[in-house]
Amino acid sequence: MPPVLQSALTGFRNYLRLERGFSEHSVASYMLDVTRYSAWLKDNRRIVEPAQIALRDITDFLRGLQATGFAASSMARTISSIRHFHRFLLTERLCNTNPSEQLDTPSLTRHLPLVLTQDEMIAILAQPDTAQLLGLRDRAILETLYATGMRVSELTSLTLEQLLLEEGLARVFGKGSKERIVPVGSQARRWCEEYLRSVRPRLLQRGKQHHVVFVNHRGGPISRMSILTITKKYAALAGISMDVHPHTFRHSFATHLLEGGADLRSVQEMLGHADISTTQIYTHVDRDYIKEVHRTFHPRS
Repeated sequence: MPPVLQSALTGFRNYLRLERGFSEHSVASYMLDVTRYSAWLKDNRRIVEPAQIALRDITDFLRGLQATGFAASSMARTISSIRHFHRFLLTERLCNTNPSEQLDTPSLTRHLPLVLTQDEMIAILAQPDTAQLLGLRDRAILETLYATGMRVSELTSLTLEQLLLEEGLARVFGKGSKERIVPVGSQARRWCEEYLRSVRPRLLQRGKQHHVVFVNHRGGPISRMSILTITKKYAALAGISMDVHPHTFRHSFATHLLEGGADLRSVQEMLGHADISTTQIYTHVDRDYIKEVHRTFHPRS
């Protein structure tokens, strides 16, 4: 690597860490992108200092990545890294212009989430052996996930004060500690009440006292990995071949609400999405369902 470019890369790493406060994971991702970019500039354009870089160099580099089959998300991240790099170069006066300003970010293909049918969900919910302590706890966990659409991190941190079963509500603290109120349906209420009455006190005898709703077999707060294990276990017992995880319950929660006629704004509020465009992905799933209903029941489909 030419000394000027190598020095720029070192300075950029320090800039990301110290001035921007990026996590080590983010710094590593950015550095991977800009190091690959700098190496390409040296090998293909014989560029030895930032001031020589032109927009054509950047676009040719990106076209080369695209030709190798780079995913849209990886391309978007690479463009973001290059933009940050050139802004840094301009700020440090290592060049007089920023050729990356004219770059267009490719639109990302949004993959439709995998969802369970209502029958598949019912089959999973019926699997735990509720005659056993942990089976009853697991039933309460699965019912709560499906009834509220909570993220797994929200479920594991849910406290007794947040679970308002008499009102049929839960106060959920999502991303950025933003609070939202989510209804808790009758089935989830029933199983949570039974769990809180007959299971949780017995599990807590083996552990410390605390206010988290769902606990492990030792009486401590249940972990996200344990919730993942639980969802996979009962999906397998129900004969579901899909790779089921806690977020599948969230996707299914949103999709089934829309299938039942719920409006998008209400689903957005219950999911805790800041932007309704994030929620709109579920309307595509809903359209697939509607088309299937039409094919099945319309006499001239």
